[in-house]
Amino acid sequence: MIRGENITKSFGNLQVLKGIDIQIPKGKIVSIVGASGAGKTTLLQILGTLSRPGSGKVYIDRKEVSSLGEKEISQFRNRNIGFVFQFHHLLPEFTALENVCIPAYINRVSRVKAEQKARELLTFLGLANRMTHKPDELSGGEQQRVSVARALINDPMVIFADEPSGNLDSHNKQELHTLFFSLRDTFGQTFVIVTHDTHLADMSDIKYEMNDGKIVGN
Repeated sequence: MIRGENITKSFGNLQVLKGIDIQIPKGKIVSIVGASGAGKTTLLQILGTLSRPGSGKVYIDRKEVSSLGEKEISQFRNRNIGFVFQFHHLLPEFTALENVCIPAYINRVSRVKAEQKARELLTFLGLANRMTHKPDELSGGEQQRVSVARALINDPMVIFADEPSGNLDSHNKQELHTLFFSLRDTFGQTFVIVTHDTHLADMSDIKYEMNDGKIVGN
């Protein structure tokens, strides 16, 4: 599903990634672990097309996305990639249902179809009674599940998650980790997760360990 070849990235004189080669099979849950500053989030952003590599290539579903223009890469990202972050980035003025629909609207899905899919996802995620609530009326775990539904609305091939459980208590953390596996089994997506949580990392199908800008084990 995803292949990175000799990926490098520098910020000024600081080289953050030092020639990363990585392969992520379709339908697997893959975790990327390592100490703070190892380059995990930078790698995730490059694999997820949010940032470009300094050098090297990124392929998603055999398409070289690292060479696409800005318009093409934005369209590809919207249709094929979902994101879940530590901080939910929900828009406070919109309800849970409206937040979930936003990527579908960007993808020019009709309002009727977008809302129908959003309701199905929120119901699947146990939020059938919370659809009309705004983010400040939801718990942290509920907000994170809304962000997961938003990531899934366009039926993406792959979900990238950056410390998705880092802001949750132990109960909600365990629920979210179990949810990822349930989603993978139900919808068949590939998950790439940057995490400091050793339990989630050990549950993953594949675990890559990073240190000082390099992958040092899997």
